[in-house]
Amino acid sequence: MAQTAANAIISDLRDRIQHLEGGVARPKTVLPFGVGEIDDRLPGGGLAYGAIHEFAGGGAGAVDGAAAALFVAGVAARTKGKVVWCLARPDLFAPALAQVGLHPDRVIYVEAIKEEFVLESFEEALRFGGLGAVVAETVRLPMVVSRRLQLAAEGSGTIGLVIRRWRRQTEAGDFGHPTAAATRWRISVLPSEPLPVPGIGRARWLAELIRVKAGESADFEIGACDAQGRISHFSDAGNGSGQTYRSIRTN
Repeated sequence: MAQTAANAIISDLRDRIQHLEGGVARPKTVLPFGVGEIDDRLPGGGLAYGAIHEFAGGGAGAVDGAAAALFVAGVAARTKGKVVWCLARPDLFAPALAQVGLHPDRVIYVEAIKEEFVLESFEEALRFGGLGAVVAETVRLPMVVSRRLQLAAEGSGTIGLVIRRWRRQTEAGDFGHPTAAATRWRISVLPSEPLPVPGIGRARWLAELIRVKAGESADFEIGACDAQGRISHFSDAGNGSGQTYRSIRTN
């Protein structure tokens, strides 16, 4: 009886806090990859909305971030609505994003002269709400800043995608520092998918899920995003069977 009364009091307090904050409870939703081997590793079965997720390139890709950017573009392509992409280095190749499903008509580019302004724009876009996704390319992501960004994402329910890009290879060690991101990924380039005839097959990546809240890390060999932002998982790459599972488009 006492436990029931305590639960009622806690529930009432939560309702009052939400009323004072002027907000309403939002159902927690996720953006699934549609690949069971990956989604099973993620709480709720996908990348959480109302959260920030962190991505970086592996090896030489730590500087150019090309594979990580395409992976993120594929994720953003499978959301609904406009996508805001904040950056300081004007080297993003829009046709490449279109090839993985993120059409230029959906993207609003915010080019800043300083990295600090990139993070400010990223936060403002997250707070705005009503967007499919918000992307930011940044070198640094301090814990305090990442917490503020996480709160902004939680407030609007928008998914935030942070691409970590360094100016030199030696700076990549910063990726080991803790942040408030719900998941942390490293995307590295692998040899392309073999073909039965001479030629270049579909690009392949090693997607390392380095950190996930309430989950365990894992590695996945995947086929690069297709024209709808979908990936495929090489489920049995070790014995050369080549069996793949293709992800789904959510919109």
